[in-house]
Amino acid sequence: MARSLDVLGAFDEQHRALTLSELAERAGLSTATALRIVRQLVDGNALTRGEDRRYRIGRRIWDLGLLAPVETDLREVAAPFLSDLHAATRATIHLAVREGEETLYIDSVAGHASVPVVSRVGSRLTLYATGVGKVLLAAAPDDVVRNVLGSLRPITPYTITAPGILARQLDRIRTEGYATTREEMTLGACSVAVPITVDGQVVAALGVVLPDFRRDRERLTTALQVAARGIGRQLG
Repeated sequence: MARSLDVLGAFDEQHRALTLSELAERAGLSTATALRIVRQLVDGNALTRGEDRRYRIGRRIWDLGLLAPVETDLREVAAPFLSDLHAATRATIHLAVREGEETLYIDSVAGHASVPVVSRVGSRLTLYATGVGKVLLAAAPDDVVRNVLGSLRPITPYTITAPGILARQLDRIRTEGYATTREEMTLGACSVAVPITVDGQVVAALGVVLPDFRRDRERLTTALQVAARGIGRQLG
């Protein structure tokens, strides 16, 4: 069991696909032992093996993660609010939580506009280049904020990589109660996001992704905040 966890723990944001030898090295196992464990995990759909002979986290791990009480309650409570927001905006709606120094997307409703969206349910992205991620980062502990500000890298030409600029954005998010991005994660995609709070604590973020929000930012922000308050009340 412990060795299986070591193999699964070899994956992270920078190592989403690994060869057998890479898995063995990162897990601290011999190649033969790693192969035996990997085969068991593949048989159980905990890992998948691609045509490139690299292994990736399987669907079963995500399905099990959804059984965690916090994520399950949050998704069930938020689902009708996500549907209402989608009906009102026809845009992509995201529900996300912070997991360490990453944004974990736990639910999503796809929009009708042709907007490139890289996030999907179960995916993990950086905290600093998406609307929901910035909301979660603004509410994160100081050590998480310091680590993220110290490891900024460009994803698109518009990604904020200057720690001072991002720090000022986080201050504004804390004051104004919402975050925005403009093509910082994906070219052609902008976002607005707000926090979901329970007893004054940010537990998740709710966001909308669309081609442009300049004319509708106030309306979108208000709609998101109303939905976030409704989710927070039901969770509380």
